[in-house]
Amino acid sequence: MKIGENALDFTLKDGEGDVWTLSDHRGKTVVLLFYPGDNTPVCTAQLCSVRDHWSEYQATGAEVVGISTDSVESHKGFAEKNELPLRLLSDPDRKVSTAYDMASWLPGRSARGVIVIDKDGKIAYHKAQSLSLFRPADDDVLEAIRAAG
Repeated sequence: MKIGENALDFTLKDGEGDVWTLSDHRGKTVVLLFYPGDNTPVCTAQLCSVRDHWSEYQATGAEVVGISTDSVESHKGFAEKNELPLRLLSDPDRKVSTAYDMASWLPGRSARGVIVIDKDGKIAYHKAQSLSLFRPADDDVLEAIRAAG
């Protein structure tokens, strides 16, 4: 997926087992935070940082979701344990991760990356981390959300 292209629609389940579909959020900026796995040191730091900056994310009006290949049950426990305010989506077969060029060198995992989709459903920002050891900075993500308007 390249900047300016239409985002591919998808439907995944969240940690509560509820269905979340991208196209249901058309007209709103959407942020997809891809991460390799629940309860790992860097991923926990990344999502807890989002939690700690949640008021700033909310102020943008964007819909912010996390996506990994972990199960619905894993997401539920991870979110509860860390008091995460964002919805975590389960991509167990890596179809969404692959479609959005977030394939990982780690077997069965997605890469770490950020995609911002503008209100018209187009990719406004796409950044994948080649090494999953470094998490995206909240300031960079927030700036990308604001730029997508």
